Amino acid sequence: MPELPEVETVRQGLAQWVVGRRIVSVEVRHPRAVRRHVPGDVHFADVLAGRTVLDARRRGKYLWLPLDSGDAIIGHLGMSGQMLLQPPGTTDETHLRVRFRFADDGPELRFVDQRTFGGLSVSEGGADLPDEIAHIARDPIDPDFSDADFVAALRRRHTEVKRALLDQTLISGVGNIYADEALWRARLHGGRPTDALTAPAARRLLGHVRDVLGEAISQGGTSFDALYVNVNGESGYFDRALNAYGREGEPCPRCGSPIRREAFMNRSSYSCPRCQPRPRGALRG
Repeated sequence: MPELPEVETVRQGLAQWVVGRRIVSVEVRHPRAVRRHVPGDVHFADVLAGRTVLDARRRGKYLWLPLDSGDAIIGHLGMSGQMLLQPPGTTDETHLRVRFRFADDGPELRFVDQRTFGGLSVSEGGADLPDEIAHIARDPIDPDFSDADFVAALRRRHTEVKRALLDQTLISGVGNIYADEALWRARLHGGRPTDALTAPAARRLLGHVRDVLGEAISQGGTSFDALYVNVNGESGYFDRALNAYGREGEPCPRCGSPIRREAFMNRSSYSCPRCQPRPRGALRG
């Protein structure tokens, strides 16, 4: 699942190549791609024709494009969604789901999604912030994110710290990869109780989360396969800088102990047994 750095990389591409352009037509090639647009695929195409894209924004793992109508296009990449810019006439991708053509006859915007878990919809009056995603918390690179509020809310929770980092109503954009990397840097096991964290420890963890996300954005995100690409079809390369995630049995870059893998919410967590000791009572994988 793409996390904040991958989605932010796509947003930056949309800001560069789509903002300011007028949509002349929309072709929905697969209705599942717009299933969250309740009025249906024909309405989706009709309501967007003639509209100009004013901006490209993001809340957590969601994208939205404010329009001159006051509405907004909401996008979620799901597991395999891609937003690609292609010259008109370029051969259609096998899993092309939605095509946007523009009045300037420049590159088309194509939503490609192999597994069709992602999707697009139109939020009526949602240019400033769509109601559909207003419940999602700000992310730590948002200028309006409050460190003090996050630390207080984190320490009030009675849960494990990794579960808290993945809670999009508490802090958005952080997924399995970047949670593991931030916890490794903070020398915290993901099973540590949040209400046992001191305020300084919570602030240090947040600092590591922010650093990891920022570094990943600068490297185009993490691409483990060809599905995670920017608008030009290029993969990110932060996977080369991972210290814990996906490195089971490899030496910890800090102490040399073999990285361990533990079961976590139908996924896996990766950590160093020496640098990140399992807290007493934590579940074993």
